[in-house]
Amino acid sequence: MSSESKPRGGPLDPLKGIDELGLDTALRPRTLDEFVGQREIKDNLSIFIRAARERGDPLDHLLLCGPPGLGKTTLAHIVSREMGTELHATSGPAIEHKGVLAGLMTRLERADVLFIDEIHRLQPVVEENLYPAIEDFRLDVMTGDGPHATSIQLDLKPFTLIGATTRTGLLTAPLLSRFGMTLRLDYYPPEDLRHIVDRSSSILGVEVTHEASIEIARRSRGTPRIANRLLRRLRDFAQILAEGRITAEVALTGLERLQVDAKGLDEQDRRYLRAIIEMFDGGPVGVDTLCAALGESRDTLEDVYEPFLLQQGFIQRTPRGRTATRHAFEHLGIPPKPSGQTDLF
Repeated sequence: MSSESKPRGGPLDPLKGIDELGLDTALRPRTLDEFVGQREIKDNLSIFIRAARERGDPLDHLLLCGPPGLGKTTLAHIVSREMGTELHATSGPAIEHKGVLAGLMTRLERADVLFIDEIHRLQPVVEENLYPAIEDFRLDVMTGDGPHATSIQLDLKPFTLIGATTRTGLLTAPLLSRFGMTLRLDYYPPEDLRHIVDRSSSILGVEVTHEASIEIARRSRGTPRIANRLLRRLRDFAQILAEGRITAEVALTGLERLQVDAKGLDEQDRRYLRAIIEMFDGGPVGVDTLCAALGESRDTLEDVYEPFLLQQGFIQRTPRGRTATRHAFEHLGIPPKPSGQTDLF
């Protein structure tokens, strides 16, 4: 086997000892200064953190909301690091009962951060037990059964709860009202994503031309996680096909082979749009019907595909269901129906 065809299975260079699965963590910014984009959120967080540290208090409870991949988990880690405390991470579905919640709470030291991802998926009984914990820093634990059951009140050390959600509308009003700060992350403009690509390429030790980084940024759906994922895949193409350098030509070739088009839509996005246009005459079509046609869950459609398609004007949500816009027809090269044949336009 020639040297060109030998599989590369050793440690990454210059990230020695970090495998492919660990790169997401390695590429995360560690401080607010390193965090690119979301300028208003960064500025406000910087003030909140500085004020809390000067008072010697824990940071107020914080809710981070927005589509997946925009940096909610990264910001939670940064807040903990800037506060000089420990972060304890879990997710809503992982807290199956109040015993799990009690185990998490009792391990927290003063000003520690408890990060709950997908907080909208907490069980109702767990959520009810969370209220006194985040409001009064106490936890009521029941021991025994039936007439012998007794309640024990555990005092907790003051801590910061950071919740992350892609579905703010699913949070109950009592839980939502207990957060002192609610910050919504928005999709990133291409210029911010270009800076993220440049920073990540420097960490990965791969050369990316200015034109290539712009192309990656344009096709990243306004999402840093996708920008980093595309960069890592293009690094593979460059390593095998172009001596390790990602040029505009390599970027275009790789993105075409990854089926990511000029608007950032991948094959699954186009499949979604084609289903509405070709199977249901452009809509409206109910979301459950669409899920059945695509073989996808409702959460996947509403959390992964639809936010970007809505923001870019490819679909509309109406009381009667989803509809494809004229922009979607044009992007897929499908002639729209005349106005008299559909209520879309």
